[in-house]
Amino acid sequence: MVESGGNGQPRPDSEQPAKPPTTPTEGPPPPDTDTPAPGDAPAPGETPARHDASAPAETPARAHGDHHPERPHAHTPGGAAPGPALGQAPAGKGRPPKAPEPRGGLLMGRPFGVPVYVAPSWFLVAALITWVFGGQLDRVLPELGAARYLVSLFFAVAFYASVLIHELAHTVAALRFKLPVRRIQLQFFGGVSEIEKEAETPGREFWLAFVGPLLSLALAGVFYLAMQPVEPGTVPGVLLAGLMISNLIVAAFNLLPGLPLDGGRMLRAVVWKITGKPMTGTVAAAWVGRALAVSVLIGLPLLTQSGALGDAAEDSVGMDTVMDALLAAILAAIIWTGAGNSLRMARLREHLPELRARNLTRRAVPVESATPLSEALRRANDAGARALVVVDADGEPLSLVREAAIVGVPEHRRPWVAVSGLAQDLTDGMRVSAELAGEDLLDALRATPATEYLVVEETGAIYGVLSAADVERAFVKAMARPS
Repeated sequence: MVESGGNGQPRPDSEQPAKPPTTPTEGPPPPDTDTPAPGDAPAPGETPARHDASAPAETPARAHGDHHPERPHAHTPGGAAPGPALGQAPAGKGRPPKAPEPRGGLLMGRPFGVPVYVAPSWFLVAALITWVFGGQLDRVLPELGAARYLVSLFFAVAFYASVLIHELAHTVAALRFKLPVRRIQLQFFGGVSEIEKEAETPGREFWLAFVGPLLSLALAGVFYLAMQPVEPGTVPGVLLAGLMISNLIVAAFNLLPGLPLDGGRMLRAVVWKITGKPMTGTVAAAWVGRALAVSVLIGLPLLTQSGALGDAAEDSVGMDTVMDALLAAILAAIIWTGAGNSLRMARLREHLPELRARNLTRRAVPVESATPLSEALRRANDAGARALVVVDADGEPLSLVREAAIVGVPEHRRPWVAVSGLAQDLTDGMRVSAELAGEDLLDALRATPATEYLVVEETGAIYGVLSAADVERAFVKAMARPS
């Protein structure tokens, strides 16, 4: 099974911004209302107000249309309420949404540079396969005795090696299309290749999904050919037959046309090609996946009871019936949950372009390093700004004053605390372009985790400060918004 993640791989930093000019520069317009009162925080998920960038001198910059410097006015994007005044407790703290780190499993290697993990649930399934296959061997090869469980364990490992090859097919195809793969994980009922980007065309999407089942079919053919010179009823013959049948089942199951299975991604590609809309393909394949989950939940126990899977109806009673129902429930839950996750990820990708650095940036005022915190806050609040940038005498930005550090300084101590003591030095990764949006913006923030970032124009002029907490709220809002 191939699964796309919702987050991107960090990309190389863009060109270094030029030195900001020493004359006042324009940035985001000031808020639509008066300077916000302390405690007026944006609602969770709302996009905070935009704010002006600052000139590299000690006086806050003004945008066009500001007729009253003491009470600046401008449009607030999206109708969002302005946040709390700088120096007051922020509405929330956070970092930009991060991709889940590969964890919860045993690292087995890095083929093609992609880490392969074995989840703890695999050991439970391996034990179950060993027990079930061992019982079958006892009927076919009773002379093995207790050694049948060693043969069964070998079968379990070989079967999951086949699953790994299936997932490596997805990985190689993804890397061929220059799509980053975070990891491969072998887990309960199979494996997952976590591909972080969507394919650019429906043709690539179809091929990316199809190569997994195709390779499982090829493996089944290889095991079938290997069976021919082997005498039936021997350990090698039984193992080869079991691996051939298991790979056929893996291929057939993954070709079922519903997300999150490979067949669902193939159906998504077909609908995408017909309609020209990837979201339409995702919705169609996800709902087929949910219907498939219900069919598995109801149909698998009925098939077992009817004897269509090889057991007589009168034999399919007691513990076997319970196990069949439990297996059907687990498979149905996996398919249903995967289909829902695919819908959520598609909705997120559809709304990600709305995350724009220019819209989320806070107005900032420049201050020199020796400026007392109380004076810096007075200037920021007079200008309706919510961020401070420490600059040198030439207006070159040196560091950003951390909002959390400001809140941690008691008000009576602020006249004796210099802003430089609360600032974080700027690194290359903490300078982001005002033009960044969507996954590119998230990639840039993940590459250099921080609480605040300096937003600059293409010329290198200061535009403002981007708070990771603001991005996180907008990210959550994008996920919650219906398509």
